[in-house]
Amino acid sequence: MIPPAVMDNHTEINYNYGAYFAPYRSEGPVEMLGAGLTGEDLAAIPEHWLKYAAPPVSAHTALALVYVFFTGAALIGNGLVIFIFSTSKSLRTPSNLLVLQLAVLDFIMMLKAPIFIYNSANRGFATGVIGCKIFAFMGSISGIGAGMTNACIAYDRHSTITRPLDGRLSRGKVILMIVCVWMYTLPWAILPLLQIWGRYVPEGFLTSCSFDYLTDTFDNKLFVGCIFVCSYVFPMTAILYLYSGIVKQVFAHEAALREQAKKMNVDSLRSNQNASAESAEVRIAKAALTVCFLYVCSWTPYGVMSLIGAFGDSSLLTPAVTMIPALACKGVACIDPWVYAISHPKYRQELQKRMPWLQIDEPDDNVSNTTSNTANSAAPA
Repeated sequence: MIPPAVMDNHTEINYNYGAYFAPYRSEGPVEMLGAGLTGEDLAAIPEHWLKYAAPPVSAHTALALVYVFFTGAALIGNGLVIFIFSTSKSLRTPSNLLVLQLAVLDFIMMLKAPIFIYNSANRGFATGVIGCKIFAFMGSISGIGAGMTNACIAYDRHSTITRPLDGRLSRGKVILMIVCVWMYTLPWAILPLLQIWGRYVPEGFLTSCSFDYLTDTFDNKLFVGCIFVCSYVFPMTAILYLYSGIVKQVFAHEAALREQAKKMNVDSLRSNQNASAESAEVRIAKAALTVCFLYVCSWTPYGVMSLIGAFGDSSLLTPAVTMIPALACKGVACIDPWVYAISHPKYRQELQKRMPWLQIDEPDDNVSNTTSNTANSAAPA
């Protein structure tokens, strides 16, 4: 193991990392990642990272600022979703319990950000092993839980759209699904926390933490393979299968309507009211699909990186490279609530009522329907 010390820049060391920041370095000794750490903190760092030079202060500062922005956007956005969905009677539907669950998990994801910001301000592993475990534990719960919740949302949308008469989930069934998500998620977060199977370690700039995907042992590789399949492949397969079913159903339904309309020599079989109702369903389905797409984009880089670390060429994983998937995971937590804010009409209506200063212009369905019915009844026969 290369000791994490300050080394002369003429010493033969392997730090491919230098290519990223070499133009910005001044002549002098090269400080290595992990410099100054001893005891338990040093033992927690995989040897892979100790052969790389520490990044410049500007890199830590830039990442800290990005996390401050992500934290603010995620906590405000998800906080609004949690507040509106939990306090509005019209939004307390069984399906929206899954939306609320996703917002809670995204909120948890960004509650750990102050640990990263503090580490970045101190240029390294400042919060030690305890801070690392808290950071990684919260990340595991929120990440794995969000994946399974997205799969549940996809199932709910698939059931509602493909079986419109009897496909809506009951409150009891949704609550059971939420309980199952937590029962499925917690073991994968607790096992490495207690080091029963796997462990939580620093990664990249040593300012963030995750499960260990670099230690070259059979037990660790088996853990990485199992958590990849159970927390990424399973929910991803379910999401792709269910949404492909929705797309097939919608296309088949539209084709049948067009064919029937052609036989009856009319332009469309839809009344304005049915078109409006379907539009709301489609908007909600699009919102759910967008959130699931964001999940795919955000967690696929992390899944690929963990597989490379455990089973591939780990030299590809430089500290700067591994910070990119970490940023992608955090980015989705602050985008999800805004997707629902844009696409969920009733959510926008509630925001308009409670926070008129946001200048949201979303027509009230009840007012529109009442006005329409009044006009129709007042019309001459």
